[in-house]
Amino acid sequence: MIRYSTRQAAKKLGLDLRTINRYVAAKKVPAPQLTHVGGVRVRLWSDADIEKVRKLLPKIANGRKTRYQKQKKRTKN
Repeated sequence: MIRYSTRQAAKKLGLDLRTINRYVAAKKVPAPQLTHVGGVRVRLWSDADIEKVRKLLPKIANGRKTRYQKQKKRTKN
């Protein structure tokens, strides 16, 4: 089974590393457990983990962009 670092998983998802870390910290996406590799704790992502996140991405409200879209909808009504 192939495992990916968080940086590699972010690249496969088309996200920046900081973005995926922010989503994990905010618990917007499920993250794999931390694993000890050479004395360092890292998250190792499987293809299944990446696909779960890929399915959740369209449902995540994206802060500023979403806020302004909501304001436009309110002014139209």
